[in-house]
Amino acid sequence: MSRTAVSRPGMAAVAAVLAVLVSGGARSDPSVQPRQPAPAFSTARTSGYNTDRNAYFGDLHVHTKFSFDAYIFNVRATPDDAYNYAKGATVRHAGGYDVRLTDAPLDFLAVTDHAEYLGIVPAMNDPASPLSRIPYAPQLFSRDPAKIQSAFAKVATSIGEGRELPELHSPETSSAAWGSIVASAQRHNEPGRLTTFIGYEFTSAPQGMNLHRNVIFSGSRAPEAPFTALQSQNPEDLWRWMDGYRARTRNDVLAIPHNMNGSDGRMYERTSWDGRAIDKAYADLRIRNEPLAEMSQIKGTSETHPSLSPNDEWSNFEIMESYIGTPTPVTRFAGGYVRDALKAGLVFQEKNGFNPFKIGFIGSSDTHNAASGVEEGRYVGKVGFTDGTPERRFSVPPNGARDWHDAPEPSATTARFQQWGAAGLAGVWAEENTREAIFAALRRKETFATSGPRIRVRYFVGYDFPADMMTRTDLVRVAYARGVPMGGDLLPRRGRTPQHLVWAVRDPHAGWLQRVQIVKGWVENGEAKERVFDVACSDGLTPDPRTGRCGDNGATVNLADCGVSENKGAVELRTLWTDPTFDPNQRAFYYVRAIENPSCRWSTWDAIRAGVQPSPTMPKTIQERAWSSPVWYAPRV
Repeated sequence: MSRTAVSRPGMAAVAAVLAVLVSGGARSDPSVQPRQPAPAFSTARTSGYNTDRNAYFGDLHVHTKFSFDAYIFNVRATPDDAYNYAKGATVRHAGGYDVRLTDAPLDFLAVTDHAEYLGIVPAMNDPASPLSRIPYAPQLFSRDPAKIQSAFAKVATSIGEGRELPELHSPETSSAAWGSIVASAQRHNEPGRLTTFIGYEFTSAPQGMNLHRNVIFSGSRAPEAPFTALQSQNPEDLWRWMDGYRARTRNDVLAIPHNMNGSDGRMYERTSWDGRAIDKAYADLRIRNEPLAEMSQIKGTSETHPSLSPNDEWSNFEIMESYIGTPTPVTRFAGGYVRDALKAGLVFQEKNGFNPFKIGFIGSSDTHNAASGVEEGRYVGKVGFTDGTPERRFSVPPNGARDWHDAPEPSATTARFQQWGAAGLAGVWAEENTREAIFAALRRKETFATSGPRIRVRYFVGYDFPADMMTRTDLVRVAYARGVPMGGDLLPRRGRTPQHLVWAVRDPHAGWLQRVQIVKGWVENGEAKERVFDVACSDGLTPDPRTGRCGDNGATVNLADCGVSENKGAVELRTLWTDPTFDPNQRAFYYVRAIENPSCRWSTWDAIRAGVQPSPTMPKTIQERAWSSPVWYAPRV
């Protein structure tokens, strides 16, 4: 293995790194599956067009006042507010303060309000609407928390049961809200500056098990009304509806599941909705409509769980172990995390010849404030006033308590808030910042997820990278010509071992990189296995030949002020790695995980600002990270 790890260059060097990351000329290699061509663009190219693709960051999971569980908690921000926030404008939080991005504007965004009872709750608060005369409508906007909870539970329970309340059936109200969402996305779409997508959330949660999906449309056309979980909770019915939409309009659409961690194992269950064995028709239907998963967001990260990956020291990251919206504990972790799903997919492919779980990764926020605050030090909660202050989210002693010894035990609700993270982001590699280019990247899975920072990750696998690959100025172009990028399939070549080109660059406004890893899954004797390899280390360290791990780089966090080591870590880490365990006859997947030095978690920032000790029941630090979509290797049949 040859490796280059650059630790502390100045900003000029960072600019040079980024330039090479998106630059690239070399002959193509016919033995690897060819790079998918760029889509046919319906508009003129933007000034940022790059055949070797740029990194763009966005959020495909944002709620506004039209969601039933946002308006009820005092969120009044509109889709226009969400898009303006993405462009750098200020949004008023339900807690009575202003929030704004401190980093650069986002590159793309989708407002994805819940389709179930879309716009109904705001209408219940409008005296001019007949919905305001429903007997329990005043309770939703009462000052009595018990009355609010009682009325809210009535609405939320009906969604969980897939049963529409007759008194809330108002197609004209939901149609008006949907029209506002579509019009806002159209109004704010600015190729080259901000790409907007029309979207919504399909909110299926049978018995409280989370099967939610965000549905994202490729262009300017939208259906007259979304398909909702009040029509069917079965995701297979959603996929068939999507197929029908695609056939009728010749416009693409995809669904992105999230919070697999709260599904109690049902998101990637090994059977269909009604318990039948999965067949090829099911696998094709699913992967055609659901090529991605939102693996990191406020309600936890769904990469893996310590019980599923006991040999992965980094598996215990922002874990949420309860159902969505209830204290019910999750009891089945298999089927609820993407690494487990990828492994199950390999077994399906090996035994049956098809893979229903061939998924790429993104992150997003799931903010219900129309504003996604991804920075740990500027976390403002998820759902309006319910967790909009440190006291409400229990990161500082509530109710006037002087310290944690005087503080009451957290309620089931606030205990859930403690498990939440600051948010995630979606990353894509696309030719330009347009709907066509970004949607094409989503479709081909040339995507990556981050836990919040704008870490750039590139990943290629091939057989014939030149010896000087890591120092070439046309590295990216050569990588595309002679390898396959994240999201792709590598074909076998007799007698050859693949090379993995891994490259991660830190967010200049976030932490320094500590290490880059490759996560491998494979099938051996019919059983799926996994292993994590450290492949590049910061500070001149190398992976220990015995443990396969980078040594401790000595990075620390000062819990008095959240200061971090400024002389530890790397601006970029890159390597050309070969798998020492590679077996050409074993089916496998690989993905990259880049990990920052430790830094303060949002809860510690809250405590420091309040002048109190961090909560003894919450992690004090985290290690932010990014994950590439996988590359799959299939042996010769």
